[in-house]
Amino acid sequence: MKTLSDLEAGKPEVKLAGEDGNAYSVMGRCQRAAREYGCNKEEVDKLLAEMMAGDYNMLLATAAKYFEVI
Repeated sequence: MKTLSDLEAGKPEVKLAGEDGNAYSVMGRCQRAAREYGCNKEEVDKLLAEMMAGDYNMLLATAAKYFEVI
């Protein structure tokens, strides 16, 4: 099982440019990428909670913290 620390260190790619930019779409892409990277449901839930803890800019900053945003 991979953790959020592993995710942050590994920074898998997630494509956001040119895609639907609403918050749910961004979270869905990040959720999918985290699962594919090897994070379990508990770790994905932590990621989503962190993404929802603030405004839209915080959501994008969290995405950039854990993923290589392309």
